[in-house]
Amino acid sequence: MEETIERSLRAVQAWVEERNYRGYDPGDGLTSFLRPLTGGTLMGERILQQLVWKSPINLRPWIGVRPLESTKGRGFMAGGYARLAAATGEAVYTAKARACLDWLEAAREPGQVGFCWGNHFDFSTRTGRIPAHTPTIVWTSLIGHAFLDAHDLLPDPRYLEVAAGACRWILTLPREPADDGACLSYTALGVNPVHNANLLGAGLLARTWSLRPDPEFRAVARAAVAYSCHRQRPDGSWWYGEAPNHRWIDSFHTAYNLDSLKRYLDATGDEEFRPHLKRGYEYYRGTFFGSDGRPAYYHNRRHPVDIQCAAQAIDTFCLFADADAGALPRARLIAEWTIRNMQEPDGHFIHRRYPLLRAATPYFHWGQATMFHALAHLIFQCARRPVATLS
Repeated sequence: MEETIERSLRAVQAWVEERNYRGYDPGDGLTSFLRPLTGGTLMGERILQQLVWKSPINLRPWIGVRPLESTKGRGFMAGGYARLAAATGEAVYTAKARACLDWLEAAREPGQVGFCWGNHFDFSTRTGRIPAHTPTIVWTSLIGHAFLDAHDLLPDPRYLEVAAGACRWILTLPREPADDGACLSYTALGVNPVHNANLLGAGLLARTWSLRPDPEFRAVARAAVAYSCHRQRPDGSWWYGEAPNHRWIDSFHTAYNLDSLKRYLDATGDEEFRPHLKRGYEYYRGTFFGSDGRPAYYHNRRHPVDIQCAAQAIDTFCLFADADAGALPRARLIAEWTIRNMQEPDGHFIHRRYPLLRAATPYFHWGQATMFHALAHLIFQCARRPVATLS
């Protein structure tokens, strides 16, 4: 299996590097020359965006959507390179990790406190518009973790300073106060209580605090964790968000919640929320996966099978390898299924599988960078500990 994983990783790495870290993104439809046909309405923009995103045929070359840079994609590549450098000792991976991190430092959104990152395109959501280059807590937190991974694996105090700068930006975001905590907002554009965004911010604040103590980092992280944990559903799941139009449960956002909560507990030793992590992990492990490793997107149906859910599952089970003896074998099983069913001969991973068709659009951050990062994490973990049988 190790040879299969390494061969898959090399293939997707080559695919990304040959395209100079540029590619399509699921949400890039508004860069099309068809956008004026939406009449500038939110509903029209969402229809165009979703049509381009969900089409089983890649419409982008015909409607003027071009491959773009991706800060989140670079962040995942940087973290993957750093883990490969640590696992293999090969200097080429160290050099590539540093090059991606240098690029990310230069690509920070200007005019903001600290360090933060956003999309290279406008994006319309159920709740409003996020203009291009608007920093988001999701992008900033995930990229911040890439800098912390590099700080841990390729020691450089500069990387910790960047992560601390990302935390300073997070502290500027509006929050939704509650009696049992406070929810960090997705962007600075207004309060928008979304659990994965809130917990991703908390995870970065706590992990950075453990390396560079700042009492505000810890206090804000704890308030954010309390908010989301007190809104965890009895079965261990979370809604995507608390707004009525955010009441769904999916795999990769649940995994973000678990990763972030584990990082908070590991960093702070705050055991109050350990039962929430245990309940959430058991729900995740028992809900979203077939016995063959096939990942599901939603909690209550088998389709679609989405590459982001597969990649994040591998990553999450690798992160939990120190807490669950069955986590690493499960990560390998999911990786094996995904490589066999979703990787193309040229190295890229397709977007989705449906019962009767495939959506084969090769996205950069959503699929290629996330799978590269996940497979690198798996190789790193397998190099550190023996792999037990699946439990």
